[in-house]
Amino acid sequence: MKSNIWTIIKKEFARFFGDKQLIFTAVIMPGLLIYLIYSLMGTGINNMIADSENQQITLQVENMPESMSTMLLAHNVPPMCKVELGPFSDNDIKKLNDKELNLLLIRFPSDFDQQVEDYNSLQSEAIPNIEIYYNSANMASNIVYDRLHDEIMSFERGYQINESEAAEPTKQYDVADESIGSMIWSKILPMLILMMLFSGVMAIAPSAIAGEKERGTIATLLVTPMKRNELAIGKIVSLSCIALLSGISSFIGIALSLPNMISAEDANLGFDYTFNDYIALMFIIFSSVLIMASAVSLLSALAKDVKNAGTMITPFMLVVMLCGLMPLMQDGASESITTYCIPFYNSIQAMTAVFAHNLNWGFVAITLAANIVFASVAVWGLTKMFNSEKVMFSK
Repeated sequence: MKSNIWTIIKKEFARFFGDKQLIFTAVIMPGLLIYLIYSLMGTGINNMIADSENQQITLQVENMPESMSTMLLAHNVPPMCKVELGPFSDNDIKKLNDKELNLLLIRFPSDFDQQVEDYNSLQSEAIPNIEIYYNSANMASNIVYDRLHDEIMSFERGYQINESEAAEPTKQYDVADESIGSMIWSKILPMLILMMLFSGVMAIAPSAIAGEKERGTIATLLVTPMKRNELAIGKIVSLSCIALLSGISSFIGIALSLPNMISAEDANLGFDYTFNDYIALMFIIFSSVLIMASAVSLLSALAKDVKNAGTMITPFMLVVMLCGLMPLMQDGASESITTYCIPFYNSIQAMTAVFAHNLNWGFVAITLAANIVFASVAVWGLTKMFNSEKVMFSK
């Protein structure tokens, strides 16, 4: 059995690697396109940051201390800030939820300078607390927050006698539900990844089965002393391995392009993905390719020729696209276990969670298991089709 499966795999490998056009379309192009698209997105976001730095933002300061006035009113204030002195209410804080409102709020204790003096003279152990309210989903507010926060933290380090025991004196309150970077990536990148992977599978799967039927070579394979399930396994395994090259290419494209987007450090746009995020993303991509290759193989087996296979796969491609658009219609990844059992939709939800910094290994494991189960069902279905002369020799 193993020798028969390996024969089919070697045959498909020889067909694929002998065609330079197929190699470029299925392996090189997905990663290249992802790299170009993501890099262009990073350039666009950096341009957005540059535009935001030219916007005026109101900096409302309550209880402005004399010790901080020089920093906030002189050269250390970002040039687009308009500083206003006076108290602000809870309603003013709620206004920050408006992503279009360029506003940042800072509240100092009424006796801030006295508290600093008491702390430095060891007359008090209480550290003066500073409250900063901002909206990370507003580019200008986020940029100003980052710069002022660094200045304030530098000031605080000057009066903290024992930093190892000191509490965090500055309290930051981000009124945004999620950072602008996480929001963008979690809604857009999963769709782009899925479409690039699907284009790679589309380049190889139809010709592997429907092409065999069209050329008449499938008949030769079926009359050989080989079990039909061996043929099905060989086809899907070989196509999956080749398609995994497309997945690796896409993953490399993502890994190389993210630094171009991470360059926007001042905006704190949520690009700080961890090693675990990359590993989870790799597993999701590989399992997604496996289920794609299996599904397209089934449709190709039903088709009469390559052209007919393309026609049959088009509606399926639209379903995949619809799954890719789902993050745009919802807030964040789903928390329902059932969601991660649905092919393609589970991959989109799992990738959405990764890009939103909400990695859940339990959901990733369910996604992998579900995709492997559906791929196994596809092997069984393809075996049944190979056993049907009506399907294999239809004209």
